[in-house]
Amino acid sequence: MEYDDVVRGRRSIRGYQAKPVPKALVREVIEMAMRAPSSFNTQPWNFYVVSGEPLNRIRAGNTERILAGVPESREFRSHGAYAGIHRDRQIEVAKQLFGAMGIARDDKDGRQDWVLRGFRQFDAPVSIVVTYDRSIFGGDYGPFDCGGVANAIVNAAWSRGLGCVINSQGIMQSPVVREHANIPEDQVIMTCIAMGYPDDSFPANAVVSLRKPVDEAATFIGFDEE
Repeated sequence: MEYDDVVRGRRSIRGYQAKPVPKALVREVIEMAMRAPSSFNTQPWNFYVVSGEPLNRIRAGNTERILAGVPESREFRSHGAYAGIHRDRQIEVAKQLFGAMGIARDDKDGRQDWVLRGFRQFDAPVSIVVTYDRSIFGGDYGPFDCGGVANAIVNAAWSRGLGCVINSQGIMQSPVVREHANIPEDQVIMTCIAMGYPDDSFPANAVVSLRKPVDEAATFIGFDEE
């Protein structure tokens, strides 16, 4: 695929086929994604690629703890609730997804089921847990670089017929993830990426989230007027 086709065509996938993803293909995706730039070429990222029964144990542990009211324990810093235009965009994409899935505003059970799907990493056959070295915890370089490599993973996967969604719900209960993915304490859990073959019959997979225009995002300084 041409690069522009990958970027314009890619979308977040929240429904997957049960078909397993070959380890060699996941390895190829990660190898390509690791061409991503990093601060001073430090390459702080590491990947714990989980499938099969260990991933099922993570799904179960996440769900059980959330339903039991255990507070979240994600290891990255959160700014709290979104407000203003950011909240508006969050609501807009939720409307798109709930509309595609036929989940009404007053359908509490349907909305709860959707949330739990996130904790189960959308039942994808593969989860890539992205971590970085604890020795650089507290700065912004490591998380910034992890964001770059996560973007590279989803694009490399899409170009090979795989779908992904970057999913912080999947690492909501970090002790569960750390235990079953065998993540040592010298690693900070940044996020996870659900991966698999897209289920084209799953309605939410057709949703293309809206993007603000370039003129709203970019300020050009020092250019000759056209």
